Amino acid sequence: MKIAVTYDNGNIFQHFGKTEFFKVYEVENNQVMSSEVISSNGAGHGALAELLGNQSVDLLICGGIGGGAQTALAEAGIEVCSGVQGDVDQAVEASLEG
Repeated sequence: MKIAVTYDNGNIFQHFGKTEFFKVYEVENNQVMSSEVISSNGAGHGALAELLGNQSVDLLICGGIGGGAQTALAEAGIEVCSGVQGDVDQAVEASLEG
């Protein structure tokens, strides 16, 4: 399983469509195995959904996100957990704990 989080200096970036980086976590058996920060290369909403789909992301954790982006992510088979704030690593751990 892969989890992506909108990323800004260790915290969750609050505007999905303008995020410059994602932190992508590789998860096995509810444990984080590895993580890396990837660039969005300045891509917009639809291209961000494609970028995450190409990374085989299963879940996106983010702050604010619009309806169009949610639809694009759903079409890419990516579950969205929005309205999240704070530290990215803590958010992933909280997600894995349910």
